[in-house]
Amino acid sequence: MSIVGKRYASSQMQHIWSAETKVLKERELWIAVMRAQAKLGLDISTEVIAAYEGVKTKIDLDNIERREAELKHDVKARIEEFNALAGHQRIHLGLTSRDVTENIEGWQIKTSLELTLSSSAQLLEELAKKIESYSDLAIVGRTHNVPAQLTTLGRRFASWSEEFLIALENLETLHTNYRIKGIKGAIGTGSDLKALHNENWLEVERAVADELEIEKTLIAPSQIYPRSLDFQVVASLYQLAAPIASIAINIRLMAGLGLLSEGKASGQVGSSAMPHKNNPRLSERVGGLFVLLKGYLTMVSEISGNQWNEGDVSESVVRRVALADSFYTIDAILRSMKKILSELEVKESAISKELDRELEYLLSSKVLLKAVEKGIGRESAHKLILESATESRSSSSESFFELLAKSKELGLSLSELEALKSNPGEHLGDASKQAQQVLKLVRTQISALKKFGNQSLDEISN
Repeated sequence: MSIVGKRYASSQMQHIWSAETKVLKERELWIAVMRAQAKLGLDISTEVIAAYEGVKTKIDLDNIERREAELKHDVKARIEEFNALAGHQRIHLGLTSRDVTENIEGWQIKTSLELTLSSSAQLLEELAKKIESYSDLAIVGRTHNVPAQLTTLGRRFASWSEEFLIALENLETLHTNYRIKGIKGAIGTGSDLKALHNENWLEVERAVADELEIEKTLIAPSQIYPRSLDFQVVASLYQLAAPIASIAINIRLMAGLGLLSEGKASGQVGSSAMPHKNNPRLSERVGGLFVLLKGYLTMVSEISGNQWNEGDVSESVVRRVALADSFYTIDAILRSMKKILSELEVKESAISKELDRELEYLLSSKVLLKAVEKGIGRESAHKLILESATESRSSSSESFFELLAKSKELGLSLSELEALKSNPGEHLGDASKQAQQVLKLVRTQISALKKFGNQSLDEISN
């Protein structure tokens, strides 16, 4: 088990990628092949199949490792272990190692995609609550991390949610269209299986696909399936994580301004030196996990478009690390953000104070429009407004609006300017409406994802 999986992933995701699950699923694949081959006339009795069936759950990883140390071949070690337990040698007829490993990896990927989609639905539930609760809560909108114009907190969450929905659409399409390698033999031509079963050899592949509950198989893979498919999987996970990483960064920024904070468990310590601290540590964790995911994406990109002839094992070490850890990482990212949002504390009084402090500056573009209505050229007005803003931010004892009112060129009275401040909600544009529109899409997506279940994931650690 990797550090990422053991420390951060759910028990459900750990189970999918565990060594025990891999061995069990491989054994079930071999049994499915034997059953299909027996139906096609191969001399494999029901007693032999029953013998394998009876010992498939007797998994001794240490013994398998001892065999591998001697044989220097992982699949051959697992073949010999299963044969020894069953007392027969009837599995793996007409197959190659990659027929076993890559189809099971395909099952792991597709099952992990389903768990990821289920977890995404749970995160969407939390996002929906935030959009609904704060769609009208005016806040200081920032560009370049500098106060810019008015927006709402709900609209900010809606923006991230919309990006997440787009990524989810891509992930659902990947899940729907996902193909496993299939059972094609040593270099993909099915030569050995055809020698055993003539023109019916593809029925063996169909039996395996049915066993793994994966409908689609590749038609003409080589010994391995194209590694660009691994890149597609990890890239889709990376796309899904991107808006979550943005949420985490912005929670950190807003926490630094005292506008919100992550929940704090009883007894939780923020700093060993500064007792008052309550750091956004889970948001920081999401950022770190996102860096890992970016690393795995780079890793699988290196093995894409790099296949020699019908295949080799040069990329095996990369895939053993990158595939499982990519799913451990997205699992941890989704669960971490769900916990963050469920316990998020929004400091509405602090938000209101910041808004009061910055409001005049946030309305500078509205002042510009008013000045142009009075007859001054836009660029001339822009220059005068900039000069007043700069002066009010630095040495002046007068407010921004007071300085603007002194400018005869602008032609705006202090009362006209103050009127702009009287109802900040008038300057939100369609922020609240946009938030509600996205909220509707989020709720629709939550309903659509119910087909993947609502798996109760174990609580993530602080």
